[in-house]
Amino acid sequence: MKVPVLNMQGSEVGQLTIDEQALGGAVNPSLIKQAYVRYHANLRQGSARTKNRREVEGSTRKIYKQKGTGNARHGDKKSNIFRGGGHGHSKKRVREDYRLDMPKKMRRKANRNALLSKLLDKEVRVIDSLSMTAPKTKDFIAFLSAVKAEKSALIAVRHDDENVRLAARNAEEIELCSPDSLNCFQMLNNRVLVIGKAELEAWLKGPSSQTGKDAKINPMGAAPAAKEAK
Repeated sequence: MKVPVLNMQGSEVGQLTIDEQALGGAVNPSLIKQAYVRYHANLRQGSARTKNRREVEGSTRKIYKQKGTGNARHGDKKSNIFRGGGHGHSKKRVREDYRLDMPKKMRRKANRNALLSKLLDKEVRVIDSLSMTAPKTKDFIAFLSAVKAEKSALIAVRHDDENVRLAARNAEEIELCSPDSLNCFQMLNNRVLVIGKAELEAWLKGPSSQTGKDAKINPMGAAPAAKEAK
């Protein structure tokens, strides 16, 4: 697959050859959906709480005597059948209750397959050198307009490129991410992916490319101590 490489002015200055088979060969919707749901679920804070009758503030006095009134037997007003009382089955969830897991190799295949779907739909803008001399939002918006990515764009930029990050933070419908942490959730949540040529090549040849047994036997990017332990 030949992907055009653009400059900051939107002109084509070359082409990048990408192996479709390395990205899965064909789009696998079920795999991408499974990874998308997993990334989405793991963003939940799990901080929702409701109070039970023990946690509701108020008096614990019995509202009326047990017998002789003709009414049902009741204790305090904190019961869940009274207004202002506690919940009968209060929510006590934590973040881990919502988390989903997925094998690392499947996640990597889904991320690469999502990139393939974006490439097939012509929704990837590869830039020869994604950098700016000054952090000006006006220039950054002009750049997005030149490469036709002014609406809902995901910008993969390095952490040390402060000018691009500062210029992009005031632009609307723009999401920033690190090139080495690119995933299908971010790609599918935005219409266009904008990434530098060197960053894309590094991502394609980096740890994300290990989708077989070598991902466990000889992982790329692993700490020296972890390699010695294996």
